[in-house]
Amino acid sequence: MVKHQPLQVYEKQVFVSFVTGIYGCRWKRYQRSQDDSSKWECAWFTILCTSFLLLLFWAYFWLVAQNDFNEFNWSVYNRSGEWRDETIPILASTTVGFSYITFLLILALFHISLGQQLNLYWVHKIGVLGTLLTTISGVVSVDDIWGDEWDILLVSLQSTAPFLHIGALVTVTAISWLVAGYVVRRERSNFQVMVLLIYVLILLAVYLAPLTLTCPCIMDRHGLRPRPDVIGRRGAPVLAPENTLVSFNRALQHGASSLEADVTISVDGVPFLMRDRTLRRTTDVRKVFPARQFYDASFFNWTDIRSLNAGQWFLESDPYWTVGALSARDRSRIGNQTVCTLVEMLRLAARANSSALLNIHKPPPEHPRSRSWFMDTLWAVQKAGISQKRVRTVTWTPDSDRGRVRGLQQAATEKLSLAEMRQRGITSLTLHYSKASHKDIQEYLANNVSVSVYPVNEPWLYSLLWCSGVPSVSSDAPQVLRKVPYPIWLMSQNAYNFIWISSDLVSLAIVIGIFSFQNLHMIRWRMSGMQNYNPEHIMLSAVVPRSSRDVNIMKEKLIFSELDNGLSSTEELSLYPENGYARYSHGGLGR
Repeated sequence: MVKHQPLQVYEKQVFVSFVTGIYGCRWKRYQRSQDDSSKWECAWFTILCTSFLLLLFWAYFWLVAQNDFNEFNWSVYNRSGEWRDETIPILASTTVGFSYITFLLILALFHISLGQQLNLYWVHKIGVLGTLLTTISGVVSVDDIWGDEWDILLVSLQSTAPFLHIGALVTVTAISWLVAGYVVRRERSNFQVMVLLIYVLILLAVYLAPLTLTCPCIMDRHGLRPRPDVIGRRGAPVLAPENTLVSFNRALQHGASSLEADVTISVDGVPFLMRDRTLRRTTDVRKVFPARQFYDASFFNWTDIRSLNAGQWFLESDPYWTVGALSARDRSRIGNQTVCTLVEMLRLAARANSSALLNIHKPPPEHPRSRSWFMDTLWAVQKAGISQKRVRTVTWTPDSDRGRVRGLQQAATEKLSLAEMRQRGITSLTLHYSKASHKDIQEYLANNVSVSVYPVNEPWLYSLLWCSGVPSVSSDAPQVLRKVPYPIWLMSQNAYNFIWISSDLVSLAIVIGIFSFQNLHMIRWRMSGMQNYNPEHIMLSAVVPRSSRDVNIMKEKLIFSELDNGLSSTEELSLYPENGYARYSHGGLGR
């Protein structure tokens, strides 16, 4: 009776094939290698990591910068003269690029974990390099167009730092598996010691990072001040055309306690509401007065201004992607809007028992009303029938002109000392959120100085300023802030300290456990290797060493050559990938 023994072939490694195939287009076993990666491939891995970190920073920036998308589009408009939402292509490209680089980085880490040689495919190299250069050019462009926006990163950390710390802790703890495998499973070298030292320093930095954090929302709940009032900045410009009556009505409907508007003086002395220097963006001046479309808005008389449509542009351009949610009645009402006068807005505020914040733009020197603009404004306030105590003005003028607006509360848009405020007769501050630190706010409030912060459009920023004690905020999106009845998160100092120390201890225990496991596994592997060592191993080791790629190719050729020639029923071909050699036996005697 003839005994048939099965032909032993390579075990299928689907996951390894998937990882090496996508990362380096090495789909077949003989194409893979467990040799050390070349310096060139290590350099590409460094470029990949750099691209990931830069894209992570870039994605985080645009995530928190959503608060100021309107300001970004307005900055682009002032440069290009055309209004369009430039954030859409930026967000789309950032999402695609970050997903692509993250996927490649995960594959590279799997290569390291599985002991496979890094060999990034040339197509991916082009993609990584293109993504890196595109991101760098984006950073440079934003710095040129919107350089002041970088301040939002530091502001956002006051809200996100505790959560980013937990994320960083999980990341460095997970990386310990790779670091331990690299340090423990190889012969000692200076480079390994350097890698271990760098990892330990990073780990300590992450553990101690909370010592440097300043988060206003880490406080006692009993010390939380009342909810900040919301000022409708140009009304509710996300829901209706800015600086129009329908926009101010929408703001009041969504809980705004005050209205903010930009005031410009016409040639014939009528204060009207307009943010831009020209009428091109928010009216149909291109159609009605094409020859004067680039004129300063203040050089139009009120009759011409009143003849312009101030709502159709909103329906046509849909700047905030909200037109689709409007009813037919709302569309008709918006489409018939005209430029709003200051008197109309103040009367609406008076009927709603609301207050007003006016950003008054002084006419240029050659303007007929350059010396009487303050009287025109005061006349409009008196005509509207609103109490002057409920009207605050922010005049973009020198101090010599600021004093002319008598009877109205005056606000400054820059941080001033208490002595300077008393000297100038300023009773309140309207500050950009990047200029309003927690310490300054507390100092102003302690001295009975009213502080309003702008622009606040996202719940996280509103919650942060709420914890800081700000009494009011100016927002383009009162409908969003209306849905924030309480700070997004609020935690006592003791509770945060407990979470911080507990997380650090758990992470430290896991890291020590991983290094101990890797070391114990390595000792057992070496001992088992010594027990299984035989003269055949010694003879193979004495041969001139070949790369694992060459050995894999020889193995596959040997298999297929034997298959083509045909094996006898008592012949056996055994492959032992784990030992790095193949053995051929006849009749089972090789065992």
